[in-house]
Amino acid sequence: MEPTKTTGALHAILRCVTPPDEEQLSKFTSFLQKKYNRQDVEIETVIEPAIHGGFILEIGSEQYDWSTSGRTRQFENRIDAAREEAARKRSDEDIMTILKGAVKDFQVLAEESEVGFVETAGDGIVLINGLSHVQYGEIVVFENGVKGMVQNITDDGTGAILFDEEGTIGEGSKVTGTGKRAGIPVSENYLGRVVNALGAPVDGGEPITSNEYRPIEEPAPGIIDRKSVSVPLETGILAIDSMFPIGRGQRELIIGDRQTGKTSIALDTILNQKGKNCICIYVAIGQKASTVASLVNTLKAHDALSYTCVMVSTAADPAPLQYIAPYAATSLGEYFMHRGQDVLIIYDDLSKHAVAYRALSLLLGRSPGREAYPGDVFYLHSRLLERASRLSDEKGGGSISALPIIETQDGDVSAYIPTNVISITDGQIFLESDLFFEGQRPAVNVGLSVSRVGGAAQTKAMKKAAGSLRIDLAQYREMEVFTQFSSDLDEATTNQLKQGKVLMELLKQPLGRPLSLSEEVITLVAGVGRKLMNVPPELVKDCQMELLSFFEKDHRDVCDTIDRTKDLTDDMKKTILSLTDTFLAGYAKEHPEILPEEEKDEAAVRPLETNSPGEESLKEEMTSGSNESRAR
Repeated sequence: MEPTKTTGALHAILRCVTPPDEEQLSKFTSFLQKKYNRQDVEIETVIEPAIHGGFILEIGSEQYDWSTSGRTRQFENRIDAAREEAARKRSDEDIMTILKGAVKDFQVLAEESEVGFVETAGDGIVLINGLSHVQYGEIVVFENGVKGMVQNITDDGTGAILFDEEGTIGEGSKVTGTGKRAGIPVSENYLGRVVNALGAPVDGGEPITSNEYRPIEEPAPGIIDRKSVSVPLETGILAIDSMFPIGRGQRELIIGDRQTGKTSIALDTILNQKGKNCICIYVAIGQKASTVASLVNTLKAHDALSYTCVMVSTAADPAPLQYIAPYAATSLGEYFMHRGQDVLIIYDDLSKHAVAYRALSLLLGRSPGREAYPGDVFYLHSRLLERASRLSDEKGGGSISALPIIETQDGDVSAYIPTNVISITDGQIFLESDLFFEGQRPAVNVGLSVSRVGGAAQTKAMKKAAGSLRIDLAQYREMEVFTQFSSDLDEATTNQLKQGKVLMELLKQPLGRPLSLSEEVITLVAGVGRKLMNVPPELVKDCQMELLSFFEKDHRDVCDTIDRTKDLTDDMKKTILSLTDTFLAGYAKEHPEILPEEEKDEAAVRPLETNSPGEESLKEEMTSGSNESRAR
């Protein structure tokens, strides 16, 4: 209500195309007197052709709409609601019935709404006066059609973030609430597409059809609705699957400096989900458009885009879109999770997400705290990552696994945002710059990395095969430091260093080459079983690939048994070790440097004995063995 300054009467504005006659004016006056229990009413008439006909009555921040444009909007909203209802029922017969019923039962009523006015606008932020009944997260619409979301409610007014450029929004522009929470349309049609934070395609393809709408912010599932994490989410990366296993429904942080391979781990994990009934969603927050395009091309090249949706909010997008992108992606993931499917979401990265939120908060006038972040920055990420879970069977049994990425500065994991996210997640994979530059890729620091789910999300085969891997690596690192300046080492120490170097080489893995479960198990059994200890470090990767090819071609039944049973029996382990010995015997004929020293000496001496009676037969044996190995 807004009394005039001169008389103190209740002042109202009547917008119309044609001025009202005396009878209409009397009805409006009577309506206001009864509505506000005031007898002193003044009505100011304003001609406004844009409403096409009828009347709009405004009293302060309240508005009553009897206009032609208002009736059209009411009818469109009723049809849209009927269409959504029909889509949920998924029946062509229901669609026609519901639409006919919507048209038949439609009644034009005075649409009562609250109107606010823009105080300031800029940098994607709008401060509004007059919207006293909106709620946090509600969509508001400006008079030029631009939409925004309520982000701040104070005694001084309402703050909203814009999903588009400001355009013609200026001081005094009208804005109304919609009563709807911000959300995105969701459907299976998002798979194989590249979309923005609002769910609109940016890959140049057809518009995405959807039959459901989900708010971008939803409460996390309660404890009763969850079940424990026990099904592995295999990354195909040996260093991770063997020592820091990730389960479906887990939140595992990938953390490290810039350019240490964080995105590469996430990408390999997506590639490894092919054929495993797992939907993947990659969220690019504040990334360069060229970087995202390269990633999409990699997914296409490996035929992984068919089960993946890429949601992009690049560095060129305004901060509000970068802020809502991970929440929108999680809503899309929840659509699949509640249908009983498993989902993997990559948030790349939440450091830039926190920076975007900091920019919004400072522009909205919130008090800065540590490192200028607002006080609720912990809640920003906790309410996002808590939505990752594994639902109980009663709720469908679906899951969302989250792999958030955090970028550190000079390896400082004790900074504000890294410590926040570490305390929210179920473990972290720490990538170290020094290891990366030494050529150890993935550059996983075994000491600082951890999975708090651990063996609960690991197959029996992997548990048995990994065995003493972490202990062997820890002893190797410690021994390497103490012996780097020593020249005279005993045999046990020498063997331990050789074994450690072999294991470090085995953990190296090229990009885009995730390993299957059987390949990982065979590699670990041979490596931890010290079968490759005499292989020079520069030959370890070649020997490993040849070994896996040997099993794939000649002993496929071993691989199939491991992949099928996901277990490693003692007999199977002995078989793998025996077959590895057979392979190495053939491999040594082409690479004699892998033989122990005494055998190398024998191999070097024998050819020099010109009159040796077994010379010809030895040459024949070596030649045939070499040819055999090449054929393999």
